[in-house]
Amino acid sequence: MKRFHVHLHVADLGQSVAFYSKLFGAQPARVEADYAKWMLDDPRVNFAISTRGSAPGVDHLGFQVDDASELADLKARAQSADMALLDEGATTCCYARSEKHWVTDPQGVAWEHFHTLGNIPVFNEAAAQRQATAAAAPDTDAAASCCPTGTPAAHAAAPARAACCGPAASTPTPTASRCC
Repeated sequence: MKRFHVHLHVADLGQSVAFYSKLFGAQPARVEADYAKWMLDDPRVNFAISTRGSAPGVDHLGFQVDDASELADLKARAQSADMALLDEGATTCCYARSEKHWVTDPQGVAWEHFHTLGNIPVFNEAAAQRQATAAAAPDTDAAASCCPTGTPAAHAAAPARAACCGPAASTPTPTASRCC
């Protein structure tokens, strides 16, 4: 069964956790220093907030699925919409290991379709590895070494680097500032 997904950028995580906990009548299922997530059942929503990214507001929308066949169905639908699809495949993001792909609607709104496979202790393993490498040998252009620029098709052509990126809500191309 699918679960609707909403991810917001917030300015103050603590203030936002308090607000949404009262609004939803539930505490988050997961809280980290830069991230919180509610897994609501009525309605079925995976609602996430983070301090990662640019201006506060909607980062992206999506669907979380329970199995690989549902994800394949969503992928086929996204491909039939004649929009560029960024297939990340197996990736890590938002403190989880998952299989995912992205599509951007005609207005530039990013949609994420994903199947969560398990939890991880960091927001993004690729970013954590880059930070560890940067600590050993500083890289002045970490974003450029991670994420390609250009169209979603350019990102699909560079899957090793695109795995740390997600589509930007304000533009139809993935950026280094966020992962999910």
